[in-house]
Amino acid sequence: MSRIGRLPIGVPSSVTITLEDRHITVTGPKGTLTERLGEGITVERQDNQLFVRRASDEPALRALHGLTRALIANMITGVTAGFTRSLQMTGTGYRAQLMGKNLVIQAGFSHAVEVAAPENITFSVEQVQGQRSAESRINVYGIDKALVGDVASRVRSIRKPEPYLGKGIRYIDEVIRRKAGKAGGKKK
Repeated sequence: MSRIGRLPIGVPSSVTITLEDRHITVTGPKGTLTERLGEGITVERQDNQLFVRRASDEPALRALHGLTRALIANMITGVTAGFTRSLQMTGTGYRAQLMGKNLVIQAGFSHAVEVAAPENITFSVEQVQGQRSAESRINVYGIDKALVGDVASRVRSIRKPEPYLGKGIRYIDEVIRRKAGKAGGKKK
């Protein structure tokens, strides 16, 4: 058995689970998410817990077992608490602001880059005093963990952090390995 797949999933009282025709729907205070179950994977409900089962020990089903359990647990967490991914902009003149629901980023280009907010995703921007200057912190909120991560990745790809000056958009917990410039390689 999969060590992840065999763990029960706790279902809070504020969450409603519906199992219909190879689809699981999770409804909570923040919204509704639906996921399709793979062939050979079943979900059983006992009291306030869900158990994910697989039909056999085939390698494909073993891989889907833990994945399905993790996806369902993330759906329950998403509709109750939601997910957040935070990014930080560092660089002179780099800033972000909200225009309605969309995010507008100035990141050293001749034009502003606008990022449209998909459904169930919201942005927030706050100014943080850094070591040298004010830095913008961008927060991406949503109920779908994969969508939050995808949108945060697209925002980061606008101006990836560079290793020499550290300018760019990076995740809050990301560590950028800094490189020495030209002066570091000179020999006398």
